[in-house]
Amino acid sequence: MSSNTSFLAWYLTHLAANPLRTKAITSGVLSGTQELCAQKLSGQKKIDKRIIQMFLYGLLVSGPLNHFLYEIMNKVFAGKTGPKVKIGQLLFSNLIISPVMNTVYISAMTFLAGGRSVGQMKAAVKGGLLRMQKVSWVISPVAMLSAQRFLPQHTWVPFFNLIAFVFGTYMNTALKRKRMQAEREAAEKKQ
Repeated sequence: MSSNTSFLAWYLTHLAANPLRTKAITSGVLSGTQELCAQKLSGQKKIDKRIIQMFLYGLLVSGPLNHFLYEIMNKVFAGKTGPKVKIGQLLFSNLIISPVMNTVYISAMTFLAGGRSVGQMKAAVKGGLLRMQKVSWVISPVAMLSAQRFLPQHTWVPFFNLIAFVFGTYMNTALKRKRMQAEREAAEKKQ
């Protein structure tokens, strides 16, 4: 048995035995690693505390929340099969889970950036949620349809976390590069 197969078997055993803990740790590791990759890929010189903050966000917020929201969805559709159920899951994911997760993410990132008031968080959500939802509405249906077709339900959240890791690393890297370019241009104007 290869080490990849051994790791997968180990992971699936833990996912079945301790789903909340496994999903929280997975989300934490992927969130922290995503931030590390984005910092390195963007050319950022100094690795900062945001890696730890993102690990903690994934571990304590995103992972558990994702777990519970998908558990609710699974209970709503438990014992039901067919195309209408798949469409119902897709709608539930896109119209309930995604907006909740994106709202929490924007609020948490606002908090990490120094925004402490409810007004600051509301403004950040108002300014960013629709844009984020549009991206989610492109990616989420493909992810959900793939999960429905190929994966057992208890593996959906880690699968979605992995997709979020890849896409999030790309977006985070692009945003960091854009910010660094703007900082360089501002520094050049001062000279």
